[in-house]
Amino acid sequence: MKITALLTGRGNNTLKDKNVLDILGKPVLYYPAHAGAKSRYIQDKYCSSDDEKILRAASDEGYESIVRPKELALPTSQHVDCIMHALDIMKQKGKLPEILVVILANNVTIKSQWIDDCIKMMEDNPVVTAVVPTYIDNDHHPLRAKRLMEDGTLSMYEQGIEGKVSTNRQDLPVCYFLAHNFWVLNVEFLYSGKDGQQPWGFMGDKILPYVIDESIDIHHEIDLYIAKEWIKENYTD
Repeated sequence: MKITALLTGRGNNTLKDKNVLDILGKPVLYYPAHAGAKSRYIQDKYCSSDDEKILRAASDEGYESIVRPKELALPTSQHVDCIMHALDIMKQKGKLPEILVVILANNVTIKSQWIDDCIKMMEDNPVVTAVVPTYIDNDHHPLRAKRLMEDGTLSMYEQGIEGKVSTNRQDLPVCYFLAHNFWVLNVEFLYSGKDGQQPWGFMGDKILPYVIDESIDIHHEIDLYIAKEWIKENYTD
């Protein structure tokens, strides 16, 4: 199967230049980009961005540049539109893959082995529409969440729940959250025009989880320090 990596990152962020800020002598995006480059399965590598600094840093790791239109690089832009724009360019080049590994430039919690494991899971089950890293977090369980009502009081966020809900996280059903480090996607489904589970409808309805311990998105300066510690403990190359 033809398998391609797409590194995604935009330049217009609240934390200025977050994707290329220095962590232990390397730009943030080096770590996810390098993990993709070390994959045993990925054949082609692209980077989609509106920012020249991001494209240049990705190019240093062997990623071919896809210049993202400004309208797809706004804070309100949808990730799926960036993905489809990149796929259309690959298609024009005659290099449309069957499996697309979307790698997010602002998350360093990624290993090439994780990527390869997820790709293998999809190869072994072609009807799967996505394989995604997840982490378990019952502290932020939806059964614990509240919404603000019109009268200013709090109510259960999940409506229509019957019976009592335990205050102990250990008693609640296991809750999985999607990590924002990479996603392995079925390209045939992406072009099918169908919509899957919300809010990431492009992942379809047949999604397999790959459980990891944690995921660190870099949005604030404090995240850089947390990411640095993760790299010190986990990075081997």
